[in-house]
Amino acid sequence: MLSGCTGKSGHAPEPFIAADITGANYGSDFALFDHHGNKRTLADFRGQAVLLFFGYTHCPDVCLTTLSDLSMVKQRLGNDAARVQVLFVTLDPARDTPEKLAGFVTYFDKDFLALYGDDAAIAKTAGEFKVYYSKHDSGSAAGYFLDHSAGVYGFDSQGRLRLFISYGSELSAIVHDVKLLLGEKP
Repeated sequence: MLSGCTGKSGHAPEPFIAADITGANYGSDFALFDHHGNKRTLADFRGQAVLLFFGYTHCPDVCLTTLSDLSMVKQRLGNDAARVQVLFVTLDPARDTPEKLAGFVTYFDKDFLALYGDDAAIAKTAGEFKVYYSKHDSGSAAGYFLDHSAGVYGFDSQGRLRLFISYGSELSAIVHDVKLLLGEKP
């Protein structure tokens, strides 16, 4: 039997570990401001893998854990980390000022960007990504909390939505998938 005559490698591409949502009919773009005041869309990050997460700075658990995990993922990527952009979209524009957002995300990594907009822009973006969020009274001095979806959207370097990474995923699995997003063999 001859092999290799067709010009095809015969190997299927390595699969993602996270949920492969390639071809999803949602999550195609956003139009928000970064914590520096620059208007941003997904096109601004072409050439990079993008990891997009929705949350808020007063979140007592999920947001802190997720941003910490994404920081560790970038550390494990070594030189490839420069080709990955983490974006944190606030779901709480009333309390999350650009200054507060800047301090929050850069605590985890100096290159993370926070995105914000007015209530309508946040609602539109959350809707585009099918993100659930709901305000409820905390019964404490904190005022209110937001229940919200917890997961990270992964875009390849061409700006295509490819992954949904569930909250609590193993760091090694996220690193594996980010390398695939970058077009590399893990």
